Amino acid sequence: MAKIFCIANQKGGVGKTTTSVNLAAGLVLHGQRVLLIDLDPQGNATMGSGVDKRSLRTSVYEVLVGIADIKSALVRAGAGYDVLGANRELAGAEVELVQIAQRETRLRSALQQVEADYDFVLIDCPPSLSLLTLNGLCAAHGVIIPMQCEYFALEGLTDLVNTIKRVHANLNPSLKIIGLLRVMFDSRITLQQQVSEQLVAHFGDKVFTTIIPRNVRLAEAPSYGTPGVLYDRNARGAIAYVDFGAEMVERVKAL
Repeated sequence: MAKIFCIANQKGGVGKTTTSVNLAAGLVLHGQRVLLIDLDPQGNATMGSGVDKRSLRTSVYEVLVGIADIKSALVRAGAGYDVLGANRELAGAEVELVQIAQRETRLRSALQQVEADYDFVLIDCPPSLSLLTLNGLCAAHGVIIPMQCEYFALEGLTDLVNTIKRVHANLNPSLKIIGLLRVMFDSRITLQQQVSEQLVAHFGDKVFTTIIPRNVRLAEAPSYGTPGVLYDRNARGAIAYVDFGAEMVERVKAL
């Protein structure tokens, strides 16, 4: 049975999609069966996986509102994982879900059909606490939080942890924080080193050992429709995400 993880942070621009796509590809390199779900109407995880969001006949939108079966909406990415893609239609799901019964658990219900087919299901959440993010959190066993080691990131982290606690208490008792992933890290910047040390001091083993460095090759990869771990396998960022995949496999064994 698959382990389902949200990649979430209420702050934008912290590398959620980069982490989602590259972790999916990295896990495949470690022999895992992976499904990546794009819950962001921008569809960046879809495009970053090499799937054209404009040509999707069926997307996560149709699955959430109940007019399509999840199996019919899956697309195989070139990197070897399956994608449940998103496009602009998903923005309309926010309004439509309000009127639907059990609106917070639509994704969880849909995943029951396919979770036996995968080892990992990764959910790329939008940078807000919306009904879409809530669907991701209600479907997941845990949350992976990518964050930059900056002061304002710590402020946002407090809000996200409180949100996760509320969802755990009221909607999904299985939900827990799996770990904090330090991304876009530049060891030359003293502040980033200090924030990193504060994270480890406060959260202990909830902070992943792997650190993702700031790397231009990771930023270039989406324009070529491929994960960074395949775009340039020798880049520091690519190597770090492959290492992170290995760390996730080991961490799941301990859950």
